[in-house]
Amino acid sequence: MKKVVGVRFKPVGKIYNFSCSAFVLDVGDHVIVETEQGLGLAVVSTPPSFCDEKSSKTPLKRVFRLADEEDFLQRKKNIEAQKKAYAFCLKHIKELGLRMNLFSVESNFEGNKLTFFFTAEGRIDFRQLVKILVKEFRIRIEMRQVGIRNQAKMCGGIGRCGRELCCSSFISKFEPVSIRMAKEQGLSLNPTKISGLCGRLMCCLTFEVKTYGGLKKEFSKTGPHVTASADKGIITSGKIISNSVTVQPDNGSKTDPKLTE
Repeated sequence: MKKVVGVRFKPVGKIYNFSCSAFVLDVGDHVIVETEQGLGLAVVSTPPSFCDEKSSKTPLKRVFRLADEEDFLQRKKNIEAQKKAYAFCLKHIKELGLRMNLFSVESNFEGNKLTFFFTAEGRIDFRQLVKILVKEFRIRIEMRQVGIRNQAKMCGGIGRCGRELCCSSFISKFEPVSIRMAKEQGLSLNPTKISGLCGRLMCCLTFEVKTYGGLKKEFSKTGPHVTASADKGIITSGKIISNSVTVQPDNGSKTDPKLTE
């Protein structure tokens, strides 16, 4: 059995398991962990627990130590380096006329690598830009092109509901979203009403689709004749949440009787 703790490198990032051996850790503690790219600063997200070593497909890396004051100073230094690198790179993107949207720069904890995140409509030849960045900063440079949804997650913002974007506040993994989900919930299919800041279908369309699917199985379908208010008519539409249907009586008027259980 091995003592394992779950940590996050970003506030809403994926949770990774690390071996914490004899360390006594609580949720919210800052720790220094070993990664494939060197040491990293992370936050404990799930409390320590014991698990079978055989259940892990790959050997777990370990928690190196608890973070101290020098580590927080290093993080502050990295943030300042990121701001400087962003401004410098943006300037040369304009000078080179590259059609790319730079939106974030991240430094690894040890400060020997910078990753530039950008979006673009197609492939970009950024070889000349990388040469300029390497000459300026004298460290490893990585250019990473990501999708528009990842940009929204990393940048954050306020959605049409007035709350912080789901992807930047609690969603750690994107799930497939389809127009069928909007149809299942009886929502307007106007793209401006069901699209998020990223321009893609809103992630929240997946939250209640299973509930609507379950309710629809027991809900009256449109078409059949029913008796409503002593008059016979045809069901033309239904409202699942209010448990009611719209009936078109044979005399031409419309009623909205609630369904009885």
